Parts: sequence; C-alpha cells; structure tokens
Amino acid sequence: MREIILNGEWEVKGFWPWVPLKGTSMEIGSELMGVTEWLPASVPGGVHKDLHAAGWIDHPYRDMNSLNCEWVENRWWVYKTVFEVPDEPGKKIELVCKGLDYEAIVMVNGETLGEHANMFVPAVFDVTEALRGRQTAELRIVLRHSPDEMGQIGKTSETFTQKSRFNYKWDFSTRLVNIGLWDEACLRVHEPFSFDEIGLFTDADEKGGRIEVKASISRKCAADAESVSNLLDGAFIPDGEFGACELEARIFSPSGEIVTTLRQPFNQERGSLIVDIPQPLLWFPNGYGEQPLYTVRLRLLDGDDVLDEQTHRTGIRRLEYRRNEGAPDDSLPYTFVVNGVPIYIRGANLTPLDHLYGNVENEKYVWMTEAAARANMNMLRVWGGGLIEKEILYEWCDRLGLLVWQEFIQSSSGIDNEPSKQPEFLEKLTETAKHALRTKRNHVSLAVWSGGNELMSEPDRPSTFADPNLAMLRELVAEHDPGRLFLPTSASGPVQYITREKGVSHDVHGHWKYEGNPAHYSLYGEADHLFHSEFGVDGVSSPRTLRKYLSEPHLKPTSMRDDPVWRHHGEWWDTYDRDTEMFGEFRDLTEFSRASQWMQAEGLRFILEANRRRQFRNSGSLVWQLNEPWPNAGCTNLIDYGLEPKMAYYWVKNAFAPNHAALHYRKLDYSVGETFEGEIFVFRDAQRSSAIVRAELLDTNGAVLASWEQQADEGGASVAELGMLRFEVPHTADGLFYVRLRAEDTEAKIDTAQADNLYVFSARRLHPYRSALDSAGAKLDAEALGEWREIVRNRSGERTEPDLPFWRRSYRVVNSGTAVALHVHPQEMTDGYRLLADDAYFPLFPGEEKIVTVDCAALNPDVFDAENDQVQADARQSPNPDIAFVHFSNPDR
Repeated sequence: MREIILNGEWEVKGFWPWVPLKGTSMEIGSELMGVTEWLPASVPGGVHKDLHAAGWIDHPYRDMNSLNCEWVENRWWVYKTVFEVPDEPGKKIELVCKGLDYEAIVMVNGETLGEHANMFVPAVFDVTEALRGRQTAELRIVLRHSPDEMGQIGKTSETFTQKSRFNYKWDFSTRLVNIGLWDEACLRVHEPFSFDEIGLFTDADEKGGRIEVKASISRKCAADAESVSNLLDGAFIPDGEFGACELEARIFSPSGEIVTTLRQPFNQERGSLIVDIPQPLLWFPNGYGEQPLYTVRLRLLDGDDVLDEQTHRTGIRRLEYRRNEGAPDDSLPYTFVVNGVPIYIRGANLTPLDHLYGNVENEKYVWMTEAAARANMNMLRVWGGGLIEKEILYEWCDRLGLLVWQEFIQSSSGIDNEPSKQPEFLEKLTETAKHALRTKRNHVSLAVWSGGNELMSEPDRPSTFADPNLAMLRELVAEHDPGRLFLPTSASGPVQYITREKGVSHDVHGHWKYEGNPAHYSLYGEADHLFHSEFGVDGVSSPRTLRKYLSEPHLKPTSMRDDPVWRHHGEWWDTYDRDTEMFGEFRDLTEFSRASQWMQAEGLRFILEANRRRQFRNSGSLVWQLNEPWPNAGCTNLIDYGLEPKMAYYWVKNAFAPNHAALHYRKLDYSVGETFEGEIFVFRDAQRSSAIVRAELLDTNGAVLASWEQQADEGGASVAELGMLRFEVPHTADGLFYVRLRAEDTEAKIDTAQADNLYVFSARRLHPYRSALDSAGAKLDAEALGEWREIVRNRSGERTEPDLPFWRRSYRVVNSGTAVALHVHPQEMTDGYRLLADDAYFPLFPGEEKIVTVDCAALNPDVFDAENDQVQADARQSPNPDIAFVHFSNPDR
C-alpha cells in the first residue's frame, strides 16, 4: 500500500446552510455565490486561520474578538483541491480523510462518495472507478455547520457527537468552535491485499523480552478476476484464501542493527507471531531509566512481491498494576509497575494545544512534551473533553518516557454528568473507541484508558462499570487492548472530590483554587486519597503574553468582576482578591502577575509534597493543567498560551525531582515569638542513596539565624521523615523569615542542582508578603559562559532532520546586592524564541551565585500570528537570543 498526501493547493469558501448543494436559485436561476470568496486554505487546519489570513476576521484571541467570530461555526464550508491521479491501472485506490471536523459530504468530480460525522475516525472511500481513465480529479468536501453540542455547562446525558467539546466554551477556553480538515487527506493505492490493522504488544521477564505482532489483512483487489490476475502477474488468488500471503517481521535494535527476521504464512484473515528478544534493552518511564525503542518493520509478501509495509517503533517493558499500599480491597489498582519497579506518578493533564488543533505545528508538540519531561514528569493525561491526539504526541511520549493516560471523548457537564445512552452517540463512541484502541495501543507509552472525564451517575459519585456506556467501553478495551488498565472515569471514586472525611477517597479530583491560609494546608496536609488525577491552583499569565492579547486599557491589575475583557479570558480564575489579601494593592501589571504566580506555585508545591509524603499509599499526582489552548489572563496552567512557563512550572519541576527535601508546615503567617513547627522529609529515587538535609533559618539580608542537619540512611524508604524542625519565630526588619532546605547526596551520586527548596513565611498578619514587593537591595549580575550551541532531538530512528533544534547556553548569575533576590529567572527579550531553563524562580541571597543553563527554541505559539513567521525563520537561521535575568522585586520588571 502506498500513501499519497494531498498537499497541493486547497481553497475554502463559506456558504449559508444547504446552499452548496443547491448551487442556483430555484426562483430566478442565478448562482448562489456564498458568504465569502474562494480563499487559500490550510490543510490540515481550520477555517478560522484561513479567514484571518484573508482579512475576514480580526485576531480571535485578542480582547473579545472571538465573540465576532461565532458566525463561522454557523456557516457551511466547502474545501476543494485538484490532484493528480496516480497511474496505477487496476489497483484499488482509496480516498482517506483522516480528520473531518465535523459533518461532511465528500465529492469527487461532482459525484457524491458519501457522508461522514466523526472527527476521530477517518472517512474512507473507494475511488477506483471514479478516477479510472483520469489524469486529474477535483475533490470537494462540504462541511455542514458545527453541531450544537454541549460546552462545559450542559447535560452529558444529551451529548450526541464525537466532536471535541472544549471549544464550545470551557473554563480554560472561549467559544470558538473549530471547523475544517484537522488532519491529512490522502490517497491509498493498494495491492491485492493490505494490512487491515496491526497490534504490537511487548512484555519482558527474567527470561528476556518479547514483541508480539497481531495482524489482519483484507482483500483490496479490483472487482473482476481479470484485473486481479493482472495484478498478480497471472496468479489469481480465489476469494477467502490467504495462503499466498506471508507476514514478515524484521526487528532492529535501538542502535539500528538487525536483531532478527521472522516470516510465516497467512493461512487466514488474521495472523500473529512472537519475536523473542534475548537480553533486551528495557523501556522505563522518565526518571526511572532509559527509553530505548526497537524498530519493527512489517511486510506483507506474495513471494518476493511486497504487497504492503508498515514501520513502527516500540519499547520492551512489562506493565502491571497494583493496589496501593494499605488500600482497601474494593479499590482499583492505582500503582503502575514497570519492569517490576513501582512508578510514583508525577505528571499533568494535557488539554488540546490550541483551539485550532488542526493548525498546530509538530514543533509545538515536541516543545510541550520536552517541557513535561524536563519538569521531571512521567505521565500525561489526555483529557476526555479534548482530543484523541495526533500521532506525534504519542511518538514523543514514547521517546521521552511519558506514560499516557488516554480518555475516550466524554466529559461532565455540570447540570448532569451521566454518560450518554443515546443510540447515535453510542454508535459514534464505539467507532471512536475502536479506532483509538487499534492505533494508540501500539505505543509503549500508553498506560491506561479511561471512559472519560468526571462522569457521575449522581452528585459526587463517579460512574462505574454498572453504567451500560462504560460497560461497553470496557468490553472494547478487553477485546482490542487486553493488557492495559481501563478505568471507568476520572476521578474513579468512590467519591468525586477531595474531602476531609477519612477512608472514602480513592482516585479524586480537586480542588482548583488556593484554599486560603491556613485552610489549604490542613486540607491537603491531612488528606488520605489513593491517587490525585486532577487538581490545580490558578495564577495570572506572564506580562509578555498579557501584553500581546489584551489591549492597552486592560493592562492593569484588576478583578474579573471589573473588566469584561479579563472575564472573557478566564472568568473562573480570578485571583485578584486572593493576591491583594497576601500582598496588598499592586502598582502595575507585572507586579500583579508575579505575585499571583507566586501564590499558584506555593499552593501547588504544597499539594505535591503532601501527596508525595504518602508514597505509595498515595500513588501519584496529575496537575491540572500543563497547558492552555488560548490566552487566558489567568488560569490553572503551568505554561501559558504564549509558551511562557509560569513560576509554578519550575516549582512543580522541583517538587517532582527524584531527590528532594520538603517541609510540612501548617500556615504562612506567624507571630513573633511563636513556636514554628514543621516536619522535614526527603524524597529519594530508586537508588535510596544516603542523603543529608541541611536546613537554615534566614532573614532577607541573608543572615543565618539558625541551622540544622539531619541524615537519611542509605537503603531506607523512598520517603523518609527526618524529624521536627522547631524554632521561635524571630523578629526581622521586614517581617519575613525564610527556611531553606538543601538535600545533599553524601556519596555524590546525584545532581543536586535542583535540591534547594525555599519556604517564605511572615510575622505580619495583614498582607503577609507585602514587604517582598517593597524589598530593595538585591542586585543581579549575569555572565554568559561560552557561545550558543545547537542541541538536536529527532523523531526518526535514522536520526536525520531535527524536528525542533534547541540552542543552549549557560550563565553565571550572582547577587551582588544586600538583600535576597527572590524568584530569579531568565527572560528572552526578542520574542523570537521560547525558553526552558534547568532551573528558574529560585532565590539568591547576598553573595550567592548559581550556574543556569538555558535552552531556546525558535517557536511561535500563535497559529494566527503570520507577522511573526519571518522573525521565527530568521531566528532559526542566525540564532541570537537575548537573555536577561530578573527577580521578584527588581524595579525594571
């Protein structure tokens, strides 16, 4: 089988409903011209980008412009292209539209091939006869207006489509309903037989590794015996006989050498073979080992003739599931075990990367998965209100060791959250599930399936397999991917939300706000849930992102209540009152953003450390959320739409570090003379190395008021409580006092660059952190060490062209001032690059220095920003990022 991508010139035109099928007026006979002219179209892509490029709509992500774009979803859109017909006489040719969003009528040369309504299942049409004798053909795809599906608020029981729901309006997005061809369209030219589906399953034990290939083939020959005979050079295979076909599997090691080749006949429609790999290189999640990938090249043969060929990359590993330590007998298995090693889950929830998911470049997928892996994450949950994602996401999760929690396309709706039983919906859900199972199961990173997001048969009670919808999905998973765990929903209960009640929380969600001082610390510090698959804290976006998407009148600190533009960009995520309570009134936007991000980072760090203190009674944390699909003024994401990592990203990275010292405390504000009490913990990787934790009590000027030292013995538990830290709260000039923990490996087995952990407390009850804003005396000096050098990552097994080059440089940063520099971080000043640092938002006390390594990639996050395309192109050709280091209270901001 040969695949030909239809990547020639495409055009798109808008019409009123039904008009493109009528063409002319019944009354006067004139042409019905449509809403727009024929416009250049992006395929894959979406109509909104094409309309913006042609000047029909303003940038939808700026201010409230998206409200003026809601007409787009209510029109019919016609895509057309002319393509060359492949010269393949007698062979079967299929037209495959991989992502029609959403209801489509497909026509070739004016003849209707059929209709299709499911954005997650390809539309496949036999065009052999339609193309016979032609050199070129015209393809037209008519997309009806988008169905009126549920947004976040509605009734789950009345959902009826398999269309991504988040862009009908969610708490982290606006209403901007994508319509278009969100994935490729292609021709597939078939030999008499082709692979129908491929299943790759790997396992490993003390005897070695195995790769099992399960394949089915289907007849793709033309209708008459004469043409079949011609295809096979006279060797006609009667219907129902597959004996002339053979399956060949050739396995290549991660370094490219041939491991083995197996070949066996197809005696029936389905066949399988098992390849034993002695002494395999095992695949581990990020932070637990390497991610070697074997290449599996499959060929369907008729003698020496190759009828079809597929190449996959997979890892060899054993995947198991266990109940948590001390878990009740009725709990589900939430501990993931890879190659016999229990994996503590450190991850995040992934939303679609953009409202216009068809226009997302591969580079953005690479950057986002890199960002997750560099944050010490080992799992991404692909959320059920979004997408069954494109292949590139799963390929990079394979490469980087990011386990995937894949949900089917269902989600809660608030008014009711009961899984839909509508026959039309169940039919489409079945189609989606089968296609997703058959394609995503071949990725070694895939670890668990879930029926959907927050499905509940009654309030605060997650749905179970007693629901017919979820029972059906369980049967499909058992049939097509039997080795992987299937959870009915997330959270999977028996209660939905985190609670102070003991003994009832297994997998829970919530909350998504900082719960206040001290309520936040008692809730999360005393919780007993087994797994935490969704929770978050909100924070304002970076000033650079805000300045790009909000016009000048709105670039000031404000509450969502008081500014409709801010409300449009994140109504739920109003942090103004919370942040002014902690800091007082803000003087400008930058001050507000930095303070808000501090509280987000503080809240998330405590939740993660509290969960991790109970490892493996608690088996992991998935932060809501890693990213956002449009520019919110404030949200729960770690990386904003402009691809600016927030402070919380780096504090999460630190909290997820394999070796990390943490403090369990109960509040942020104290009285002078009060006794401070907090337990010290150290988290260690599987090596269980011996560690010393040094604790210091400091003031703003860097004076060490007290110090302690405690040791965790080698070979002990992965979490060790080292004892109580007690001291009398000191009087300081600004009311602030700091506890710094530093974990040091006594045998130097680990990199301690990320080991420092600073906690900021206050002896002032009114606006406890105000003096941090007013602090003066810190002075940063940064020195570049060497030149920029290229760091290349590749998807290809042959390591050919880079998908996304990073440019790396190190800097020495020194605080030559007289006061602490809080939250020191690098900024790229040209807007030509996106930046990831090995550490950021760290403190430097007077006289201290730190080496920081910065990676920059020339990457534009905005699918609409064609103006910046040339900037990005220049940045790739002549990389010259401009890096500045700033801190929390620096006057330049």
